[in-house]
Amino acid sequence: MGDALFPGFEVLDLDVEHEHGGTRVHAVLGGQGPPLVLLHGYPQTHALWAGIAPELARDHTLVVPDLRGYGDSGRPADAADHRPHSFRAMAADVAALMAHLGHDRYAVVGHDRGARVTHRLALDHPDRVTRAAVLDVLPTAHVYAHVDRRLATAYYHWFFYLQPAPVPEDLIAGDPIGYLHTLLGGWGGPLGAHSPAQLAEYERCFADPATRHAMLEDYRAGASVDLEHDAADAAAGHRVSCPLLVLWGAHGVVGTGPDDVLAVWRERAERDDLVTGQPIDAGHFLVDEAPMQTLGALRTFLAD
Repeated sequence: MGDALFPGFEVLDLDVEHEHGGTRVHAVLGGQGPPLVLLHGYPQTHALWAGIAPELARDHTLVVPDLRGYGDSGRPADAADHRPHSFRAMAADVAALMAHLGHDRYAVVGHDRGARVTHRLALDHPDRVTRAAVLDVLPTAHVYAHVDRRLATAYYHWFFYLQPAPVPEDLIAGDPIGYLHTLLGGWGGPLGAHSPAQLAEYERCFADPATRHAMLEDYRAGASVDLEHDAADAAAGHRVSCPLLVLWGAHGVVGTGPDDVLAVWRERAERDDLVTGQPIDAGHFLVDEAPMQTLGALRTFLAD
């Protein structure tokens, strides 16, 4: 059965195994050319990329998965330290998926949580990642180290989701679709930026309590084990060694904040000249709100 949002693409469901705990990965595959992985964020699925995937597929073999815990990928069992939902485990899923497909080296583009997985993938698998693009994020450790009233207000969900289960899960269960719409329409852009077909896909997935719980476990890992991994990398001097493109929404939380976005990311790279980027005339969901500008920036970067 195909994917209506990705006509002509192959649908793959693959059980991956690795040292960080395997799971089932759901993905769509299509196009021709050098391999390119596209990673979505919260509260979306691989459907995020439906608008620009046909254009990217002209020049690239696309691999577009759902992250573990999201969409139609597997929901790993919980652990007290949240490691099954860590960015390291998610990055290992992608590496295993690409190895299965026979892609030894590939570019990666990620938005939101997917951008954090992209960052981790570039650190953990530097021999695999040729180029990386992170969309509308600052590094996780930087965010937690620079929380102020503005950021805590805008990123309230980060701290809400850290509360022990099932408190946030039960509260969201009161009106999950209404809450989903608040998220999709409340971070600098309108709900209408997402197509009806995309929105229906997000609603289908968010309606599942197991999916919502797994998404919250992602955030719990982000404030615990992921920070441990980041601290270990910082202590060891591990930095991104491939070209890194940084795009952010000019009207979103990142774009309206006090940080010099490129300077922050250059601190995470082996050399300043590896990091390039620009603001996009959009809020947080720049792929949906400004698809042509985002696509143009990605194409230029990937063609270099």
